[in-house]
Amino acid sequence: MAATVNPYLIFNGNCEEAFLLYQSVFGGEFQYLGKFKDMPVPEGGEQVNDKDANRVMHVSLPIGNTILMGSDSNEQSGDVAIGGNFSVSVNVDSVEEADRIFNGLSAGGDIYMPMNKTFWGSYFGMFKDKFDISWMINFDELEPLK
Repeated sequence: MAATVNPYLIFNGNCEEAFLLYQSVFGGEFQYLGKFKDMPVPEGGEQVNDKDANRVMHVSLPIGNTILMGSDSNEQSGDVAIGGNFSVSVNVDSVEEADRIFNGLSAGGDIYMPMNKTFWGSYFGMFKDKFDISWMINFDELEPLK
């Protein structure tokens, strides 16, 4: 399977409202809808604050052969400016392909989250390339962190 590319929209607290509208128009079921309060507390870390707890950490809605994805900003990331509130999400077939694409596109850019195994079972990373475009690289075939 070749890499797939999907739009990823970022909101300032109204992601769930927006995706409920998109679902009402396009139909279908959410593949996933998780809130920041659902994240495990990192060792030595703190629970997510009350302001961010009910914001959407990630949502995905299949529309034809595309998956529309989204999340809300949070205190750590800060509010996003309209027009800068999207990323290109690339899903690949292997860790090696994820690393190749991540390393190639992030060169000279700003890495927000290096490629790493996540609690939701993906090998995932985020960055902004040297042209100020936001990217997310994802490989789904891993077991979640315990």
